[in-house]
Amino acid sequence: MRLSISSLQLIRYGVAYVFIVSGILKLLEPSFQKVFANTGLPAPGTFVLLVALTEVIAGGFILFQLYVKRAVIPLLIIMIGALLLTKIPVLHTGFFPFLFEARLDIVMILMLAVLWQNYTK
Repeated sequence: MRLSISSLQLIRYGVAYVFIVSGILKLLEPSFQKVFANTGLPAPGTFVLLVALTEVIAGGFILFQLYVKRAVIPLLIIMIGALLLTKIPVLHTGFFPFLFEARLDIVMILMLAVLWQNYTK
């Protein structure tokens, strides 16, 4: 018996893994409140909780192929926000340091865009 997994499934599993693990880590690691506080966001504790729960729940939807297109939207917002708040400031040190720091964010945005295009709901 041969197990066949499509490229789209691999992207879905990869995206789900990254967001579920990231969300769980944000829930378990208190230092993330300092990271969020350094961005200037109000109520960093509330923001960490909101982002973490969104990542875990939306990641679960993507993992189990439920409402994939709808789950992609809040994750795209989180990734674009992370890019703007934490990676764009790195540009003052140079373009290549920015590219290095933003690599995961950019790849995740691209993979989320692939999921958005390939799922109907």
